[in-house]
Amino acid sequence: MPQLNVRASALVLTLAAAALAVSGCAGHRRAPPKPDLAYQERPVELLYSTGADKLDHHQWTEAVRYFDEVERQHPYSEWARRSILMTAFAQYEAEKYDDAVATSDRFISLYPGNPSTAYAFYLKAVCYFEEINDVGRDQAATEQALAGLREVIKRYPTSEYAVDAKIKLDLVYDQLAGKEMAVGRYYLRQNNPLAAIGRFKAVIDRYQTTSHTPEALYRLVAAYLELGLKDEAAHDGAVLGYNFPGDRWYTEAYNLLTSKGLKPIIPPKEKHRTILNQLGHG
Repeated sequence: MPQLNVRASALVLTLAAAALAVSGCAGHRRAPPKPDLAYQERPVELLYSTGADKLDHHQWTEAVRYFDEVERQHPYSEWARRSILMTAFAQYEAEKYDDAVATSDRFISLYPGNPSTAYAFYLKAVCYFEEINDVGRDQAATEQALAGLREVIKRYPTSEYAVDAKIKLDLVYDQLAGKEMAVGRYYLRQNNPLAAIGRFKAVIDRYQTTSHTPEALYRLVAAYLELGLKDEAAHDGAVLGYNFPGDRWYTEAYNLLTSKGLKPIIPPKEKHRTILNQLGHG
């Protein structure tokens, strides 16, 4: 998954904090040594910069320790606010997605109007996105990713996060459509075409812009023929030919229909402006 926005935003936080550290320590000729967490009351700039250094070296757990220490010792500072997001980022990188979501939620709760809250919403959605399973398993994370990405787009429609969220949203739709297809194929194998039809129509109704649509239409043709519903089969074969004339699934559907003495009639374009939305039968 592209992580440009996740990493870039975290880098901005690191650089901004580093600038504060430089300005705050301008009067010192020599930088103090890196802190040891065994000591008490360390300079906030030193704690934060050490945490950022741990991030640079992919020492995610150590980074979280230092950012947590910033919050503990300096709970009301600007550094503490930044540390929450950096902690969430480190947890994300460590693939501790539940922890990253919880930390992002804490930031959102504490700073709902802060400009960086957009990043917290985005990071939370990306955590769910990373947890999406294969189509043969439960899709709870997929539904959470869907809700999270929609939230980012709704709240911050002109942001860079919304742009990336829209791309990921298409992938989530494809995942959900794939789940419906897998279940529909299972029903067909179990000689239950009626149940299969419900799944394939769900793909057309909800996810018709995904890559699964041509196969869903072909499976509808096959299922209707199995039930003896020839008119419905020919209709969906025509829809398939109209929208995907060069697709291999149309070739399959055409061959299947003609083997039954049927032929899909491709309707003229002026009669069907949005033919994929006209799959109701009666």
